[in-house]
Amino acid sequence: MIPSSISCKGEVLVGTPYHSNWLTFARTPTNQSDFPRILAYINIRLSSFHFSLCKNLINHKDILFISFFNNNVCSYIMNIYSNASYSALKYLKDTEASINNLLIMTGDFNIRDSLWDSSFPYHSSISNNLIIIVDLFNLKLLISTNSVLTRYSDIVGEANLVIVLIFL
Repeated sequence: MIPSSISCKGEVLVGTPYHSNWLTFARTPTNQSDFPRILAYINIRLSSFHFSLCKNLINHKDILFISFFNNNVCSYIMNIYSNASYSALKYLKDTEASINNLLIMTGDFNIRDSLWDSSFPYHSSISNNLIIIVDLFNLKLLISTNSVLTRYSDIVGEANLVIVLIFL
């Protein structure tokens, strides 16, 4: 809740935070069930790279596909939120998008796997789909040298996780 002049209990904040030093990229919903669960902020100092949301190439509410230009070469970055049913990963695998110059793919993949979390002893079959997608884009997993956890549980006794990943 945020402070309000109308209600002493405050009002629910709807929307994304705005700051004049950052460009905000988020997909515009097409209907009530299509609200995106992901956004990206890019510092305005990088504006000369002409960032643009590319819904014509990848159009999914949980995937931000952003192009930019450097020395007249178009490159891409992708930010992903993978929900419990892994719909974004299924979309990427099914579309088999052929995209050159994807430099970074990052996001909350919600997949526990021993490949990136040394405290987790199992391999997940969902990871296989992610690895297929990563290979299609010719990317490699960026592995931390000091095994950093990326999700900390609020629940006592629940494990902290490595589920936010970066592929370069």
